[in-house]
Amino acid sequence: MFNDITGQKVPAVTFPIIADDTWSTRNYQDIFANKTVVVFSLPGAFTPTCSSSHLPRYNELAPKFFANGVDEIICISVNDTFVMNAWAKDQDADNISFIPDGNGEFTQGMGLLVDKAEIGFGKRSWRYAMLVKNGIVEKMFIEPDLPGDPFEVSDADTMLNFINPAAVQSTEVAIFTKHGCSHCAKTKALLAEQGLQYEELVLGEDVSITAMRAITQADTTPQIFIDGKHIGGNDELTKYFS
Repeated sequence: MFNDITGQKVPAVTFPIIADDTWSTRNYQDIFANKTVVVFSLPGAFTPTCSSSHLPRYNELAPKFFANGVDEIICISVNDTFVMNAWAKDQDADNISFIPDGNGEFTQGMGLLVDKAEIGFGKRSWRYAMLVKNGIVEKMFIEPDLPGDPFEVSDADTMLNFINPAAVQSTEVAIFTKHGCSHCAKTKALLAEQGLQYEELVLGEDVSITAMRAITQADTTPQIFIDGKHIGGNDELTKYFS
């Protein structure tokens, strides 16, 4: 079983970081003192589950975390700062602070440093997430001690549900838009009024009009999908909510 340090202080570690091509440091006091911080830790930058699910969902839900009292969201991995910086750029995760625990000191202090030598990783972090208030761990979600790389409890939705169950959005919304579209702007404002986050696919950037037409059977924007159902344009969305 892995160590659960709920109610205890986080390890006192200083992290060397490259920022703007200059060496600097962030220590545990700078990160945690007088702040509410969500930390999620994972086996490695650029690894499949970390890149496709774990990190993107925390980045996506960050505004909801911030609206519910979280000051910062930290991603920690036993990788060096160059790798973490490259991963941050690749993921376009502006809402997340990437902390390189290159020597594994923080992870070892957490009691969650594991040996993944069999797959050539060496010492890495077990996957977990925690809520930290003023340097004290309030809640931990540690993945079960199972073979491989389980991903069951350290996800962003589970953490947000712990902080505020009412903030969790079960509805999945996607919209096709284009630049300069006034109806698209109205649609986004209406979704915001309903408290719904959405995935936006911009014509000419994220998707072609041919692809949109194939999916929606329409060639005007916006086109809105809610939980897999094609709602239509802005007028149809307005009727949907009324």
